[in-house]
Amino acid sequence: MAIIKTENLTYVYGEGTPFRKVAVDSVNLEIEEGEFVGVIGHTGSGKSTLIQHLNGLLKPTDGKVFIDGEQLWEDKKRLRDIRFKVGLVFQYPEYQLFEETVYKDIAFGPKNMGLSEDEIDRRIRETARMVGIREELFDKSPFELSGGQKRRVAIAGVMAMEPKVLILDEPASGLDPKGRDKILGQIREYHKEKKNTVLLVSHSMEDVAKHAGRILVMNKSKLYMYDTPVNVFAKADELSNMGLSVPQITRVFKRLSAMGVNVGEEVYTVYFAKDLTMKLLSNK
Repeated sequence: MAIIKTENLTYVYGEGTPFRKVAVDSVNLEIEEGEFVGVIGHTGSGKSTLIQHLNGLLKPTDGKVFIDGEQLWEDKKRLRDIRFKVGLVFQYPEYQLFEETVYKDIAFGPKNMGLSEDEIDRRIRETARMVGIREELFDKSPFELSGGQKRRVAIAGVMAMEPKVLILDEPASGLDPKGRDKILGQIREYHKEKKNTVLLVSHSMEDVAKHAGRILVMNKSKLYMYDTPVNVFAKADELSNMGLSVPQITRVFKRLSAMGVNVGEEVYTVYFAKDLTMKLLSNK
């Protein structure tokens, strides 16, 4: 069943003014429950505007959005409950921290849901464990933490609401490689454990290739493609023309193919490249 569905979704900024811009243009999309989806597109492609429609931050100029079978905006009385099904983590989420302790910051969302204190406590401890926040940090001010820890606390605050869909806009932006790998690895483990739907917006093709089972490509406000990583990165030249790249390892193997080395398959992760290389060498 599609957890997310859009029908001719269109959004226009500045309608009726000289600055009118179509940010999302007639997008038809279905994302199945449990998918890990990478969302890519050049700056201004419409990807950020698209994801803001998925929990009702923006109301479509035209078209419809369905979450878990319910249409957003059809019944305003249901809007709040539907929004709780979709958690959205903005880029640099640590700037949204504001409570006096880590515990209270993670508790903010679940508390607004009207949950019991016991349930709130369970969710805080569980999500803190998932993102690698130790319980001895609960009574600290979030502003005393390192940059990576702040990021994880902010993400835990959204995870603690236990949304059916978790959307993350560049969650590893600005972090060093070790911090980047740690946060993305924890998000991947969260997805495996909860079996919910995750949308990861990223400019890093390597991150998308490594973690996503399907990739959504936005180009000039339109949905260009929604397919597997193999099929998406097979269109390297088309992606390049959009201002996007493919994973570096893909470029290496395409070059090998052009030089006459028959690699036979699309390569988009280092791990797959290693296995394929070992297989090719063993056949020599």
